[in-house]
Amino acid sequence: DFRDPNARGSLPAVCVFLCWAVCSVSAVRREHLFPYGTRHGDSTLQEGDDETSEVLELRRPLYFYETQFSALYVATNGIISTQDLPMEKQYVDDGFPTDFPVIAPFLADIDTSRGRGAIYYRMEESPGVLTRVAQEVQRSFPGTYFTPTHAVIATWENVAAYEEVSRNSAPSSRVNTFQAVVAYDDTDSYALFLYPEDGLQFFGTRPKESYNVQLELPARVGFCRGEVSFLVFSRTEGPYYSVTSNEQTVKNLYQVGNTGVPGLWLFRIGNRFSFQNVVPAAAARAVPTAGLVAQDREATTTPDYAEVEYPDDPFSDPTNDYYPTVLTDSEFPPPAFPEYLEPGHSPTLLRPSVTRGEEPESPASQSHLQPYGGDVLLSSGPELLPTQPLEPPPSGPGAFPLPEPRQTLFPFKSPNLASFSQTLLQPIFKDEPGFHFLCGITVLEPVLILKPSACSFSYFLLAVIQYSTENKETCARFQQTCSQNGYCTDYSSGFCCHCHTGYYGNGRHCLPEGAPQRVNGKVNGLVSVGATPVELDNVDLHAYIVMGDGRAYTAISQVPEPIGWALMPMAPIGGLYGWLFALELPHHQNGFRITGAEFTHYTEAIFYPGNQRLTIVQTAQSLSPENYLSMNIHIRGSVPFVVPGATVQMEPYKEIYQYYPSVITSSSVRDYTVVSLEKGSETYSYQLRQNITYRDCRHGPRTSPESQQLSMERIFIMYDKEERILRYAITNKIGPLREDPHPEVVNPCYAGTHDCDTTAQCLPGEGEQFRCQCATGYRGDGRSCHDVDECAEGLASCGSHSSCVNLPGSHRCQCQSGFGLSHGTCVGEPRLHSCLPGLIKTLSVLLVNSDIDECTSKPCHAQAFCLNSLGSFECRCRSGFRGDGFNCLPQSCESPSSGTRCEQHRDSLQGGLGPRGPRPAIGAFVPQCDEEGQYRPLQCHGSTGYCWCVDSGGQEREGTRTPPGAPPTDCDKPVQPEQPPPLTPRPETVCERWRASLVEYYRGQPTSRHYLPQCDSAGQFVPLQCYSDTTYCWCVDKDGTEVPGTRSHDAVKPPCVPTVPPPTVRPLPRPDVTPPPSGTSLLYAQGQQIGALPLNGTRMEKAKASVLLALHGSIVVGIDYNCQDRKVYWTDLSGRTINRASLESGAEPETIISTGLTSPEGLAVDARRSMMFWVDSGPDKIESCRLDGRDRKVLFDTDLVNPRAIIVDSASGTLYWTDWNRDAPKIESSTVEGHGRRVVVRDGIGLPNALTFDPSARQICWADAGTKRLECIAPDGTGRRVINSNLNYPFSLVSYANHFYYTDWRRDGVIALNRDSGQFTDEYLPDQRSHLYGITVASPSCL
Repeated sequence: DFRDPNARGSLPAVCVFLCWAVCSVSAVRREHLFPYGTRHGDSTLQEGDDETSEVLELRRPLYFYETQFSALYVATNGIISTQDLPMEKQYVDDGFPTDFPVIAPFLADIDTSRGRGAIYYRMEESPGVLTRVAQEVQRSFPGTYFTPTHAVIATWENVAAYEEVSRNSAPSSRVNTFQAVVAYDDTDSYALFLYPEDGLQFFGTRPKESYNVQLELPARVGFCRGEVSFLVFSRTEGPYYSVTSNEQTVKNLYQVGNTGVPGLWLFRIGNRFSFQNVVPAAAARAVPTAGLVAQDREATTTPDYAEVEYPDDPFSDPTNDYYPTVLTDSEFPPPAFPEYLEPGHSPTLLRPSVTRGEEPESPASQSHLQPYGGDVLLSSGPELLPTQPLEPPPSGPGAFPLPEPRQTLFPFKSPNLASFSQTLLQPIFKDEPGFHFLCGITVLEPVLILKPSACSFSYFLLAVIQYSTENKETCARFQQTCSQNGYCTDYSSGFCCHCHTGYYGNGRHCLPEGAPQRVNGKVNGLVSVGATPVELDNVDLHAYIVMGDGRAYTAISQVPEPIGWALMPMAPIGGLYGWLFALELPHHQNGFRITGAEFTHYTEAIFYPGNQRLTIVQTAQSLSPENYLSMNIHIRGSVPFVVPGATVQMEPYKEIYQYYPSVITSSSVRDYTVVSLEKGSETYSYQLRQNITYRDCRHGPRTSPESQQLSMERIFIMYDKEERILRYAITNKIGPLREDPHPEVVNPCYAGTHDCDTTAQCLPGEGEQFRCQCATGYRGDGRSCHDVDECAEGLASCGSHSSCVNLPGSHRCQCQSGFGLSHGTCVGEPRLHSCLPGLIKTLSVLLVNSDIDECTSKPCHAQAFCLNSLGSFECRCRSGFRGDGFNCLPQSCESPSSGTRCEQHRDSLQGGLGPRGPRPAIGAFVPQCDEEGQYRPLQCHGSTGYCWCVDSGGQEREGTRTPPGAPPTDCDKPVQPEQPPPLTPRPETVCERWRASLVEYYRGQPTSRHYLPQCDSAGQFVPLQCYSDTTYCWCVDKDGTEVPGTRSHDAVKPPCVPTVPPPTVRPLPRPDVTPPPSGTSLLYAQGQQIGALPLNGTRMEKAKASVLLALHGSIVVGIDYNCQDRKVYWTDLSGRTINRASLESGAEPETIISTGLTSPEGLAVDARRSMMFWVDSGPDKIESCRLDGRDRKVLFDTDLVNPRAIIVDSASGTLYWTDWNRDAPKIESSTVEGHGRRVVVRDGIGLPNALTFDPSARQICWADAGTKRLECIAPDGTGRRVINSNLNYPFSLVSYANHFYYTDWRRDGVIALNRDSGQFTDEYLPDQRSHLYGITVASPSCL
């Protein structure tokens, strides 16, 4: 909504925007701020000096820099962050950069105590706000394609600076007002900062600890990414962007601006694919002004306005009439549309340029329409559309490459609008949120009709995809985008897909002619029935369409009763599928022939007489393997109340659809009758407006008509109260606008009166003759058809290593285990690393093994092709793109800087050019570079704890390596290498031999496109193996054999635990216990040692942290404490043992279990029963025994893939454990005896590493490295709640008092989190930086 709260009518509100957008403006004023306050739905931040808002859960994730975030926090001190903020003393008096993500419109020590101002914030989705941001972005970043879906608005109104007020001084009256707007879509994020001309009265704040020194720190304005982690052990300052540096630059905030409007600042702050740093709007860009548009002037993508002098207060006189200058008819460019309008993009792609003035004289050749006395002019001649050079977006899966932009003639034939009735073309003469329709075209932005007698308009394309013959899309490169039942045809400007005979669709999606069609979908939304809001939460929608007569049956299940009755009049929900698969009259096409299976259908219904408004967005998401259309439906708004038990009747009606490239529109009015015992028969109506956006191929001849009429008959509507199912049934027919009212003969195929089978196609003949033909995949005489079993009859095209699965009208090839489908053929999945366990493989042996085609896993970039070779593969970018095959950019793009040798080394290991930014491999060493891109003299390996010095080329300096925990070498001093005694050379390991054989096979020159096994410094397999710098990774054991269930293409790498300890370094520390101070302590496992961290209440006493037990040669993973015998128990992954030790000074470890273990991880002690339980992720089983090792037994050894954490609730005698199987993660439970096994949590989890039991709340809680959430749930599966959704990489978790403590692989530390507030309270980072594993609480007495 553009209205100022104090403005009268819609005209001033639009003038505000026009004045801001295109006129010479002295400064932003308060009325120019986006609407804010509680009446606009804002939340208000609590008063105080250092407050942080409740988490603002984003309905769709936001990209800040290159990272995706799902939550925002608004803080008192003028900042917005993607994580809960630390105490202000950790950042408010410091300069940039901060160590956490920050969006800072005015970072200073602000205080709203005692009513000194207010801070408002909200999530915004209204079209008015989003369009306002989009237009400013498009104005300030020419050629940008940005259609925001969500925005967050935060406003600091009349806030004061923090002051130390004494009895002799009064608080200052200086206050500030400013606003930040963060808007984003699926790809990009932008931030608007607004500073009214009277909004900044102080420009900095004094530090609280200034010690009576008159020091004032200027406010910081800008953006910080926060600390960036190259690997789990290494952190560095992330990128940041600063706007201010001193008081004058702070004053510039309202005096200058980077958009040409003083006080208005705009920045691009994130991108999904690649983002280096914040990009400001062009600071030197002139404020746009305009005069009359010359007749021969080229059309632009931004409307021009007359240069007008504005009074000081344009709102003082509501009769002010400042309008843009009229354009003559010849200046109107034709409607222009993008070549591929992606489904899911709203009609904001169409932006009207509204003009007024004297009615021009039009050439006689122009077509006219006069719905309200004026002329509607749609130019039909070709126009030259100059474009700004566009920045091609990085191509991802399913994306089309963007060719070199150039000017091109786009002839566009005007639609024949002569048959439109005036009621279909009535525009809305007001500015309001929602859908707005102008002259039959729908747009999602405010529309200002300046003169009802003139409906002259033109459409400007925000982003036009251009084509060049040098770099065009061809079938040779993109044939795979066509349906398997279609073919590809090259045209002069590109290619198009078409369906084979016997199939219909748009070529990208083809269905067999005559076969019935099914639709499956999910419905979500919030609808108010009268004054009662009702939520639709992921309810099922199913539709079945009989193609022979165009009858569509739609059913929505589990619809709550109030809304079930109220939605009965909304037959358009099911009517969409009737339009898609309508019975076609000669020379006309149903919707699926035009849109295929990817489109978005926008519907708005306005009910009369109550003016309730309902919007429905239905998004088609392609076809399933069974050819079912998948839909996603969102419903929002309000509907009139319908009396329970009533029936709804609708008479047959007709709708006119207008067809443009990529957009289809329709507008109509529907009447319906509600019949009930209480009120009898009552007739109501609603106005229906529809837009359908889809991807249109304009390279070939246009085959769709300009307009068609959909006739709907035999409308049946019912809500089943008992089954809670809402049903619609409608017969649909698509044909010309004017049907012959008295046709001589109507063929039964077109009338739907034939007797063909529901799986047959009716083929019309002469007169009333017709023939029935079974659809493709069916057999019979047409009146009776049955499915052809292609599998049984040998008609399937499946190859070896696959089995055929019959489907109705089709079949599917299902590959056997260990094989993947590639172009209709099952080929072996890449398992080269698993053929070598325990063996020494030379190159000759490798050649004997059957080669695996790694290309079947699609490791290359979307714009690259894969070449398989013996023992490896190679990725090469396609023509028109350049890169290493894993990352391909259009040749028109500016390739990133090559960087220094260190930067290239680092980026090649951590995937710096990947679509989601840096993705360091867990457990692998990545070099650290300094600010100038050179190797840092001291390099450390976070997983092993070893450090060493390197020369300028990154090579290790001999004699500088130090073991974990030892002081690192001073790299500035020269090292005198000792003459080592002659040693027997260490024999090559399996990993090294395999790697050497592949290097030899690559002729000594392996590149980043080749797979090489990763070995550590001792020659052992690194636990995490990946193909080059891709996200295709898996875990391996010490023999290099893949751990089943760990393979992943996810950006979050699998949490692989090493099974081989670092090499022995002497002298060894004593393996005996150094007990912690008395009281309660946290005990944590850190590879070769167990650490102790005392607690004072719930606060970690980090200065008293110590090493409880040094266990060189071990990898301690699982850990638990028995309060009865005061002993700590742990699993040793390296020694394959389970051990314990008393917390007494000098106590030594004792091995309890030393046989039959492969990969023991999680461990739980039941003090009440003197039992312990553990998981073994090698054989995938859960075992138990007495605390002394007796009575060992297997509880479970089936249906486990990657068991990790295990806990026991002694009070109830219940076990709980996690299984982080990448395909089906879960949390299960059973009794301690192994009975009553059941799944507690299956949905909404990714990598549930950590598990604990909260005894006070009697809930199971887990931390998930995949979803980044800490959640809790009752043992019976109810009451699930999210405690925190912004974790990094949790591994283990324990509950104590009102806190959770977890070990984190990103921070390499222990993180404390308040259970009640969900906020982080502290963190402990040990001096020795390496992975922390298990964590538990050791208390002096049993809790």
